[in-house]
Amino acid sequence: MFVNVAGMTLPAYESTGRLPGDEPGGEEAAPAARHRKGTQHRKDKHGKGSLAWLWFVVPPFAGAVLGIAWWLLAPGGANLLSGDPAMADPSAPLTRLPRDLMLAALLLLAGCFTAVLLDSTPADKGRPMRTLLATAGGLAGAVAAWQLGLLADQWWGSGVPLPDEDGFTLRSLVVLLVWPGAVALLAFVFNLIGLLAKGTQPDASAH
Repeated sequence: MFVNVAGMTLPAYESTGRLPGDEPGGEEAAPAARHRKGTQHRKDKHGKGSLAWLWFVVPPFAGAVLGIAWWLLAPGGANLLSGDPAMADPSAPLTRLPRDLMLAALLLLAGCFTAVLLDSTPADKGRPMRTLLATAGGLAGAVAAWQLGLLADQWWGSGVPLPDEDGFTLRSLVVLLVWPGAVALLAFVFNLIGLLAKGTQPDASAH
């Protein structure tokens, strides 16, 4: 509502004494609102940083479970997968390659699962750090799986092998790179697919 005084149009005060659009206690409330907003931003940032470390902390625990599964399924361990008595002796040369491949398959499955979970997170500035932590966590998880498999053999299997025997062990340590390698490779592929899909979308500003 406006009042015409001497040819000049001036905004009229409302009955409350405030100009239209004024907020109660605007000048005093603004610093408090900014303080609350800054505090909430710091909390959100701190929370995201704390959750990001889970990508490094959780894989070793998952690797411990995979290590026990490795001993249960692999030849030379409990040998539940094949059930062949000829594959039950951990010192038999016939069991070496299948035992390594069994751990590699479990680590590959864990790496693919980690990469899919990583791709489902928001594509913000924190994703590179999450990818790095997930890759390092994958390596830690692979080492945990290896060591827990050996420990499971000491608990429930043949125990410490004789000096001229190999026992339940991992012949090729390169297998430990399967988990972090799968995370890094699939994260790169998923990111590349996302960039290509974004580039093929029509630009709305051009219409």
